[in-house]
Amino acid sequence: MLIYVCISGHGFGHGSRVASVLSALHRLQPSWRIVLSTPLPARFLDLAFEEIPFEHRPLRWDVGVIQADALGADPDATLAALEALDERLPQQIQQELAWLTEQPEPVVVLADVPPDAARLARALAAPLIWMGNFGWDAIYRPMGGSFTALAERALGLYRQGTALIRCPLAMEMDWGLPSHDVGLTAGRPRLDSAAVRDRLNLRAAPDRTVLMGFGGLGLQLNPGLFARWPDHHFLVSDPGLHCEAKNVSVLPQDLRPLEVMPLCSRVITKPGYSTFCEAMALGLGIHLVHREGFAEAQVLEEALQRHAPHRLLSRAQLEKGEWQLDQPLIPASGSGLPPDGADQAARILIALASDLRC
Repeated sequence: MLIYVCISGHGFGHGSRVASVLSALHRLQPSWRIVLSTPLPARFLDLAFEEIPFEHRPLRWDVGVIQADALGADPDATLAALEALDERLPQQIQQELAWLTEQPEPVVVLADVPPDAARLARALAAPLIWMGNFGWDAIYRPMGGSFTALAERALGLYRQGTALIRCPLAMEMDWGLPSHDVGLTAGRPRLDSAAVRDRLNLRAAPDRTVLMGFGGLGLQLNPGLFARWPDHHFLVSDPGLHCEAKNVSVLPQDLRPLEVMPLCSRVITKPGYSTFCEAMALGLGIHLVHREGFAEAQVLEEALQRHAPHRLLSRAQLEKGEWQLDQPLIPASGSGLPPDGADQAARILIALASDLRC
């Protein structure tokens, strides 16, 4: 079997989610061939998919929302990028169709969640399995104006799929497809925590160690803010957070933030699906910074309050250093989520792919 995976280039969270599921898939079906079709950079893919033999087709299938920074959207730039992509896609689809028809294995398309993967699957007459916790229809519709028509177009393409693996923390995905719900699709730390602690020369206790990160774009903060929390040690990967403060350690580029989560008790972050899943699965408290202009953010914020210990911060509080690390976490109002969603999704994918190719 050849699993051709169209991964959104919107952010690293889509790639991290797919990596967790395909790692589980590879453990169960090591002979299946995995092709990643995505503009995500090779450095990220090599680290996220380290356990999996894969081929990379460096292609863009969607735009998502162009971000002004980690917490803000740029609608005008998004529209311009969508228009440019639409001009390129017909030739790209024909090129990939030609390449895929030359491959000896039967093909199943897995998409997280570029709508135009449906055009490729249709041209190839291949099954199409969506995987995600939202579609771009749900993101574009609240943006109004020109995005309304784009939302309807995306919805029409999603409805051409064969099945949906619906991840938790989900927005409405009413696509009229057979759907399969799974638990947290969190990756697994691969490194020994003691070895990671020694590598970072970390001496702070976990209850005083905080992971801070805002995704691939990162966020610029005043380095002096860390001095407001001298009893805490911060692990950061965003370039905008790099500084010489005594209580800050910069993560090496070859070390996933996931690897240091077992050394921490809390994470300060924006609304982000994969970070939420990893933190929830490992029992960390989440200090969430409110985000505007992206509909998924509100859904994630509400889900966080239901399923995990947390505190909520405004952007103004973040930028003033009012991070509430001296306050107790607010308990979840409901129950936690099953931590084995990646394994569940892998088994569902195997069953669907096998049935659909019979």
